Amino acid sequence: MKIAQYPEPAQFEKLMEGPQDTPVVMVNLLSFKNRADGGDEGTTGADAYMRYAANMRKFVESKGGRFIWSGRVDSMLIGDSDADFHVIGLVEYPNRKAFVEIAQSAHVAEIGVDRAAGLAGQWLIATTETGLGEASD
Repeated sequence: MKIAQYPEPAQFEKLMEGPQDTPVVMVNLLSFKNRADGGDEGTTGADAYMRYAANMRKFVESKGGRFIWSGRVDSMLIGDSDADFHVIGLVEYPNRKAFVEIAQSAHVAEIGVDRAAGLAGQWLIATTETGLGEASD
């Protein structure tokens, strides 16, 4: 399995095939560099990324989204992966179109300097709510 920093165009296309009129929760599985690079040299990758996350939170919330939860990964109970994730975060966006507009905005590109300096890679998984026990397509 491969982690990356940015989505491929085909991944944006696949995202937009999902429900258009419902919120989308993005599951962020984050892996940080030991030491940040770029203008953040001398700090940890996690510290650089958290500066980005604080700015991103304000921006996402100003566009109607919300940060639901984040937590440190401390162990793997079921399964195995070569990917080493440090933090998992759940962020809800009003809909898929809003997510894409936010992700591709000039503001996110500007604050993304701290993200790039600290992030080794991530998995970003789009989810749509379903009740437990409900069948899904």
